[in-house]
Amino acid sequence: MNAPHSAHAIAPAASGNPVSYTVNHLFREDFGRHTEAVEHAAARLDATAVQRDKDGGTAWAERQVLRDSGLLTLAVPATFGGAGLPWPDIYAIIRRFARVDSSLAHLFGFQHLQVASVCLFANPVQQADLLSRTVSESWFWGNATNGLDTRITLTPEGDHFVLDGVKSFCSGATGSDRLNVTAPRGGDPADRVFLSIPTDRAGITVHDDWDNLGQRQTDSGSVTFSKVRVAADEILGPPGTRGTPRATLRTLVSQLILTEIYLGNTQGALGAAWRYVHEEARPWFSSGVARAADDPYGQIRFGDLWIQYQGALALAVQAEHALQRAWDKGDALTARDRGEVALLIWQAKIAAGRAALDITSRIFELMGARATAARYGHDRYWRNVRVHTLHDNLDYKLQDIGRWVLDDRVPEPSIYT
Repeated sequence: MNAPHSAHAIAPAASGNPVSYTVNHLFREDFGRHTEAVEHAAARLDATAVQRDKDGGTAWAERQVLRDSGLLTLAVPATFGGAGLPWPDIYAIIRRFARVDSSLAHLFGFQHLQVASVCLFANPVQQADLLSRTVSESWFWGNATNGLDTRITLTPEGDHFVLDGVKSFCSGATGSDRLNVTAPRGGDPADRVFLSIPTDRAGITVHDDWDNLGQRQTDSGSVTFSKVRVAADEILGPPGTRGTPRATLRTLVSQLILTEIYLGNTQGALGAAWRYVHEEARPWFSSGVARAADDPYGQIRFGDLWIQYQGALALAVQAEHALQRAWDKGDALTARDRGEVALLIWQAKIAAGRAALDITSRIFELMGARATAARYGHDRYWRNVRVHTLHDNLDYKLQDIGRWVLDDRVPEPSIYT
């Protein structure tokens, strides 16, 4: 279905005849029975995105829009009352939201990442409880799972555990109902357990200390834990984080969420440039054309950027379907299977990151100096991508790909691989 918020009226062409198409011809998407809910939510997010990006802080009203949309349970299996939607369909919706509001798309994507964590790590009793209540109680999940931040301890005390310390980059923790937390069991940060606890439990303090140049409303600040009681059955597992090759798919689910955020920002930038060129830009004085859209150099540049985007999108879609096939294999998934999916996702992420950084910067060459005015918010696409692409060193993913090319070796599972 075409995106209604993008259907801007276009001024008449030089011939006096109106242009007969809109930006919708660029991004034709159909979300099946969820289309109406997706497009309604996207329009609501779009309406205030520029101003909220400037304001930062927590997007309380927009978080409620997502809660009310019925889309927070798409990854919950139908057995527990959710939609049980395939991952490629979920990723397409994340990408759609990122086109208009990268921060809320991030929170939306991480909601499904936390659900995936329960599906992959929890035992059957825990799954039945947590997933069913995600649906029945309309939970919005937050996370405190930064594996490289080991300033946290989990200490046994009688029949329970005590959680102390701090976690950073806790996207979505503000205002969440439930919180996934990781804590190391020893000196190795990769040897960690997942906990699922209520965000309002005594001793948990969610800090409003996220003030970065992009992803301004992801509430990705820090959380402090002070003598927080954790019951033994709130530690997910078995299988836990290392139980099976299938359990290690969580990292891959996460990496593709970030890839879709890159691509959504790219779509947003291309769409914004398209509208500006048609509605506001003036042709260069020596171009000999009446409309900026008819400038041959502008057309060449648009074509170049479009090819970059399409190539990255194709790799992402390929990776999404590979992940779904791996997910469907369940415990029959082998380490080799898992590694090959990881390589496809690394390729998609690198291509999407490169394309997004380039395209979100170069749109200004198409629009001109007046398009840099703060009121348009055109810079937010680049800022969002720039923040995200720094969270993961892509050189090491390139090394993984090169090692496979040279020696047919697939990457070993870790916090980021």
